[in-house]
Amino acid sequence: MGLIEFVKGAGAKLGLGEKDPTQTEEFQERRKANLLAQHVMKLELKVDDLRVDFDDGIATIQGKTESQAEREKVVLAIGNVEGVSQVDDMLQVIKAEPEATYHTVVRGDTLSKLAKKHYGDAMKYPVIFEANKPMLSDPDKIYVGQVLRIPTLDQ
Repeated sequence: MGLIEFVKGAGAKLGLGEKDPTQTEEFQERRKANLLAQHVMKLELKVDDLRVDFDDGIATIQGKTESQAEREKVVLAIGNVEGVSQVDDMLQVIKAEPEATYHTVVRGDTLSKLAKKHYGDAMKYPVIFEANKPMLSDPDKIYVGQVLRIPTLDQ
């Protein structure tokens, strides 16, 4: 998928912005990469041989997933973390599927409005909600700057 842009100042707060003057920059970037990998594991996203590198706001992810949907969830889980401005997606997918589109939430967005825009039916908002689990725990809790998956209806 390549390089995906995110809002660096929005997202889950994992402590990527914290600096420790007693540690080298390389050590700090490795610590941040480990925090991102742990975040993916905590969300129980399935990636074989997950490797995360982090350098100056850019997270590079490698590994293998079973599906395109799982791949996109991993990208969003990492990208929607405060301090991450870009994700370089180098994940491999075992089963090829159509890619979802991404939407960056702006003021006034709701899942219903996004469903109406993308599917022509506001009542299809659960499709978007389900496509973004486990990152979303409630359909009413989205925030400005968050990037969401908008899958095709047949995914």
